[in-house]
Amino acid sequence: MDDIAPSRRAFLRFVAGSPLLSLLGVSGCDRREPSESSISATREMASQLASPDDAINVFDFQAMAEQVLPPAHYGYLATGVNSDETLHANREGFERLDLRPRRLVDVSNIDMSVGLLGERWETPIVLCPVGSQKAFHVDGELAAARGSSAMGHHQILSTVTTTSVEDVNAARKRPVWYQLYPTSSWKVATRLIERAEGSGCEALVLTVDLPVDSNRETQKRYILRDTRDCLACHADSPTDWLVRKPMFDGLDMSQVNFDTPAMTWDYMRRLRDKTQMKIFVKGIVRSDDAQRCLQYGADGIIVSNHGGRANASGRSTIESLPEVVNVVQKRVPVLVDGGFRRGTDILKAMALGADAVCIGRPYIWGMAAFGQAGVEKVLDILRTELHIAMQLHGVPSFAQVDESFVARS
Repeated sequence: MDDIAPSRRAFLRFVAGSPLLSLLGVSGCDRREPSESSISATREMASQLASPDDAINVFDFQAMAEQVLPPAHYGYLATGVNSDETLHANREGFERLDLRPRRLVDVSNIDMSVGLLGERWETPIVLCPVGSQKAFHVDGELAAARGSSAMGHHQILSTVTTTSVEDVNAARKRPVWYQLYPTSSWKVATRLIERAEGSGCEALVLTVDLPVDSNRETQKRYILRDTRDCLACHADSPTDWLVRKPMFDGLDMSQVNFDTPAMTWDYMRRLRDKTQMKIFVKGIVRSDDAQRCLQYGADGIIVSNHGGRANASGRSTIESLPEVVNVVQKRVPVLVDGGFRRGTDILKAMALGADAVCIGRPYIWGMAAFGQAGVEKVLDILRTELHIAMQLHGVPSFAQVDESFVARS
């Protein structure tokens, strides 16, 4: 297979650049709906990247990730809830928003930097917390840490990381923000908080949109396609898998789970009393909840629907962003995640008042395909697209963009 793969990739490149491509029905001048065979051929070409530099956009990494990952692992990454309506809504929300470019503006020098908690970052792109990253590449969170650090991006680390917060911070040479799934045990939560704070983390990101398990049908279907024996990693007990998560080392997890149906806003008071870290609340999509975040002392808000993996609301985060921004009025930073795949997506969010945007699946696609190099290339593509979008829409810096640049289709 090692001998066959390079020849196969060379052949696919030949097809992509030759008149034979028109026979597949994917010519750029053909307005007919593409056939199943042409879609398959296009996906095949995208999934045969010889190096990260062969990728044209972040979706190329998605095709390769689906090819190289075990079905159950890709299904965990790809799934939404129920029929994936919220997952799809996150992308469709961007399609319902148009950009209104401003002309005759000097865009010879573009400043993509943003400020967060008193620190300046080169771009507004932050890495979302994604759990169990060693399911996608042997280096897992270390690939994300080194890649994001090399490219000058911030990173949020998941509670269910497969690499400890101490090791991730060492790899980045600066602390991450630490995401907190509260768990059903306050004792466990306090231990996680203490470790994160002790390792130098400046901010705690409390996730509030998944109080109980969601119905992830796509994941279940992919699991049915996986013929491996998965018991080596996923034992029969619902909590046995936690012993492989380093943030739970030394903790008794036998009676602990992630369901928190009784959690209320009082939890914010308990966190404030427990830690000196800044507290961001992740999972806010309504103006009244944004107001409560301010009342209970949140230092920041992340507009999020868990990447379409929590509740089947059918509403995109980009469409939820304005009402949160209008309540907050710049008193604390507002970040947003959910469906960001293009530089124009990022520009739309910044125009609607976001202070930064978070990406999840795209950098994991890159990681699955090429490890750290894939993470870096995904970030490079998005940075390049954002830079071009700012130039073409008359936006020298984010200080000069506002909601007048966006119109509803």
